Amino acid sequence: MSGELSSVESVLEKHLPEEELAEVKRILYGKQARPLEISEESINRGNEGGYDVAGWSICAELEETRPPRKVTIALIQNQIVLPTDAPILDQIAALHKRVGSIIENAGKSGANVVCLQEAWTMPFAFCTREKHPWTQFAEPAETGVTTAFLSEIAAKYRMVIVSPILERDEAHGEILWNTAVIIDHNGKFLGKTRKNHIPRVGDFNESTYYIEGNTGHRVFSTIYGKIAVNICYGRHHPQNWMMYGVNGAEIVFNPSATVGALSEPMWPIEARNAAIANSYFTCAINRVGTEHFPREFTSADGKPAHKDFGHFYGSSYVAAPDGSRTPGLSRTKDGLLLTEVDLNLCRQVKDKWGLRMTQRLDLYAESLTAAVKLDYKPDVI
Repeated sequence: MSGELSSVESVLEKHLPEEELAEVKRILYGKQARPLEISEESINRGNEGGYDVAGWSICAELEETRPPRKVTIALIQNQIVLPTDAPILDQIAALHKRVGSIIENAGKSGANVVCLQEAWTMPFAFCTREKHPWTQFAEPAETGVTTAFLSEIAAKYRMVIVSPILERDEAHGEILWNTAVIIDHNGKFLGKTRKNHIPRVGDFNESTYYIEGNTGHRVFSTIYGKIAVNICYGRHHPQNWMMYGVNGAEIVFNPSATVGALSEPMWPIEARNAAIANSYFTCAINRVGTEHFPREFTSADGKPAHKDFGHFYGSSYVAAPDGSRTPGLSRTKDGLLLTEVDLNLCRQVKDKWGLRMTQRLDLYAESLTAAVKLDYKPDVI
């Protein structure tokens, strides 16, 4: 990864005068997020662990009738730890140890809700189209080793943890799903939600392993607010984002695994657009690094066979309903992003912009009901 750019922000900060830099960041990111005070101990733990720790605060106006509803969100992006041909249980254990230490740092730093990247307990092997050995990473959502491991940490720090895994559905024919498990602040299994949209583009051959989810647009009521999870490819579908808002979400997480050659120009835009359109906070999380697999695979695009997916570019960030956002984490390095948000901003933006009031769900419901019928004819004049 030595040839990869570390971040857009680092280039801007290196080459722009301070006054111009502030104006460019205002244009790119909206109202500037304030630096969040992070303890020296937290920074040192990151340095010792070889990952970045960054912190930002997104504020709301003070109100007379409601106290602030401040919540500290933690996003974690990481590389795999062991080579993809290492024993399966060793790979899982190494990721538990590595990511577990970062979650511990988040807890000690005051995080209330933590979200990990898509399929965080394994390499993103769905490019290979091989069933063996990759399906062995799957585990039950409710009783799997990963849920048990994270439940202890969640209870220890009274954190809600969002854990995206490859799920083995033992109650329904042992099939696989791409699933996010939600663990509450007491360490209890609160629920799960599955990936609604499955990609069939480039090396993303995920439909070889699992199909579209069947859990709809669940929103989970936690002591820190109402949260939802729009897994990876669902970020390309505005209706998917919309339905989490219709169901009352205040924070929507987008745990992802996506590579630079395919999607990077879209990455800074989609979660931020969703935050604006739906008057909630969004959190975009992407893994880091280049993962090499034992055997070559092709992408059905005429290009030579290869053993890697490409570079997962990290760049995790938080976006607010007023269009502002934090700078992203590194494109090349593991990181912990701590962001304090005030959920009162959701209603304040609804009142200011009226986007929910003018949404016209009735119009779209009528049009979409017609559009899904076999005898539908587009309304073209």
